[in-house]
Amino acid sequence: MTKINIVVKSQGGRPVDRASVVVRFVQGHSVIKLGKAVRTTYELRTNQDGEAKIPSIPQGKILVQVIAKGYQTFGQTFEVNEEERTLEVMLNPPQQQYSAH
Repeated sequence: MTKINIVVKSQGGRPVDRASVVVRFVQGHSVIKLGKAVRTTYELRTNQDGEAKIPSIPQGKILVQVIAKGYQTFGQTFEVNEEERTLEVMLNPPQQQYSAH
């Protein structure tokens, strides 16, 4: 098991509060071996410092998705083998809209 601390920041380095964070265990140790009592998905929001703490999730490949108003959606898979890890997520501003006309 591993504890993950996710820090969400804008490109300017400012923390992004109230961003929606979804953490999902993708692959690694067999979920069958872990038993049904182990949570493999967490949905939470960042605090004022842009932090979201996940208590414990199985080690292996973990998908992190971040959605915040006024920013592009972030999604990336991380390989986590440590007992405790901090993941920094940098959100980009939205892209300009393009017209086909």
